[in-house]
Amino acid sequence: MSILVNQETKVIVQGITGRAGTFYADQAIRYGSTYVGGVRPGRGGNKHLGLPVFHDVAEAVDNTGANASLVVVPAPFTADAMIEAIDAKLDVVVCITERVPQHDMARVKRALSGSKTVLIGPNSQGILTPGQCKIGVMPTKDARPGRIGIASRSASLTSEILANCSAADWGQSTTVGVGGDVLHGLGFVECLKLFRDDPETECVVLIGEIGGREEELAAEYLASTDYEKPVVALVVGRHAPLGQRMGHAGTLSQFGAASAGQKIALLAGAGAIIASDAGDVVHQVKAALGG
Repeated sequence: MSILVNQETKVIVQGITGRAGTFYADQAIRYGSTYVGGVRPGRGGNKHLGLPVFHDVAEAVDNTGANASLVVVPAPFTADAMIEAIDAKLDVVVCITERVPQHDMARVKRALSGSKTVLIGPNSQGILTPGQCKIGVMPTKDARPGRIGIASRSASLTSEILANCSAADWGQSTTVGVGGDVLHGLGFVECLKLFRDDPETECVVLIGEIGGREEELAAEYLASTDYEKPVVALVVGRHAPLGQRMGHAGTLSQFGAASAGQKIALLAGAGAIIASDAGDVVHQVKAALGG
């Protein structure tokens, strides 16, 4: 099985006629995902990539039955696009746009409160259920269906660890990129809960990094429950200078984030299996599942 997306997911693309929207929609369609339309204000009634284009999300949903969206619009307009998708009651919204202002994300978080929508991102590589549905920018060449659930804050490490797992015959149920921004939608705790309830996911891999509090929250959750499934955690950034921004991952200590070493200690104390580096993840998964 999978979490959040599968072969029944019907996707629209907000910003489909732009260069990035065209490229990533085309990749996903070629992979076999079901994309049913696009949204571009002022361009409704046209077709792009063989799909109908609509003026707004509500019109697209009414005409296609879409239940998911990929948001690929410039950062100044991203919040409005996400809120429009939330108002249209889509099940899943994936936003890959980078550098969305935090005050804009505060508006999005308010719109999410009490809604049915699961937001993945922004600044996310998206979500992939191998052989069924891709929404976002994740590479699919090395993905294989299987029983490992992956939740990650790092796009590059996701690709490496997914490839390593597949090469060792450990396929994936679903891989989720939660994004690297401070304010975002779906986080590690929600992913852990979804993977816990998926009968086909037998082991969960968390890929963390410095900045933010995703790892601390995941440790608090694991410590509070009998999770039952093994959780393999990798946290990178142990040698990063304290208090210094490191690309999208770095947030200053006053935001409440622990160091990489502290995150590792918290996760280990909560029962997670700690991988020493990216290459060690697959070995820890193999040991956890007795394979």
